[in-house]
Amino acid sequence: MPAPTPVPPPSRRVAALAAERLAGLATPAGALGRLGDLAVWLAAAQGEVPPRPLTDVRLVIFAGDHGVAQHGVSAYPPSITGAMVRTFVAGRAGVSALAAAHDVHVRVLDLGVDDDLADVPPDVTAHKVRRGSGAIHLEDALTADEAERALEVGAAVAREEVAAGAQLLLSGDMGIGNTTPAAALVAAALGLPASEVTGGGTGVHGEVLAHKQDVIDQALGRAGRRTEDPVETLAALGSADLAAATGYLVAAARAGVPVLLDGLMSVACALTADRIAPGAAAWFAAGHRSTEPAQSLALVKMGLEPVLDLGMRLGEGSGAVVAVPVLRSAVAVLRDVALLSELG
Repeated sequence: MPAPTPVPPPSRRVAALAAERLAGLATPAGALGRLGDLAVWLAAAQGEVPPRPLTDVRLVIFAGDHGVAQHGVSAYPPSITGAMVRTFVAGRAGVSALAAAHDVHVRVLDLGVDDDLADVPPDVTAHKVRRGSGAIHLEDALTADEAERALEVGAAVAREEVAAGAQLLLSGDMGIGNTTPAAALVAAALGLPASEVTGGGTGVHGEVLAHKQDVIDQALGRAGRRTEDPVETLAALGSADLAAATGYLVAAARAGVPVLLDGLMSVACALTADRIAPGAAAWFAAGHRSTEPAQSLALVKMGLEPVLDLGMRLGEGSGAVVAVPVLRSAVAVLRDVALLSELG
């Protein structure tokens, strides 16, 4: 793999100016807590103080099926993936309700659903890479060409959303069995065994959870030293939807647009994006803490502290959407609170 090209961070100069303004607000020192930190980060990402209100926030949900779902790692059947894509299109999913409440635009894309989805709008399936991904403990998830194509699709989608006016991007997921490849991506990136990254996903426990752990260990062993290359890792252990989400995050960082991450899948892709484009993680904030151990481990590696901790494990981008009002609040205080110097 050629040497990765680093991503410049948000403006340090603007961050210093934003921190100066924060310190000058008519509030006790440190009283705004994490809101102040987020306000400084958003100002630096936007390149101006105070930051502009977040009036255009966009979520892209990357959907795909995973071969491991046929091997007893999930509490739900793979057919749910296609059913949920239709539910997103109808605007009736959990994240649909949350997005409507918080003025977040939602776009769903089929990258690898094992269903023709002939009854959904053609723009949903226009970027499909394949039907389902390989069972990673037995075979590669993708060919090298499919991995590259999925990465480019995700990057193109990010560029489209930015061109349409996105000030903040969110990454969501849909795919039964997807916590297994996502945990494998984190294990590969951090050099950890399955025992440290494997969580219950859709709610599995006991023998099923132990089996899921074994599947991840088998996948890591099968991939071998290919895990030293992040793109080869995506081909061996990921999926079309996870590769596309990774490309989306890389392109957002390169475009200088901040991203609010969701749960395990989003964070696993963010960790992989930072391997492909070192420094990309500086453009990411963690919307919430998932119940999945791999998510917390990846966040620590990237130096990200979740905005919320609500015990959520819905996926879909829902945790990120719920955190959007907190970021809007951060902008509001840095914009609209009086400065001490202005008080009579």
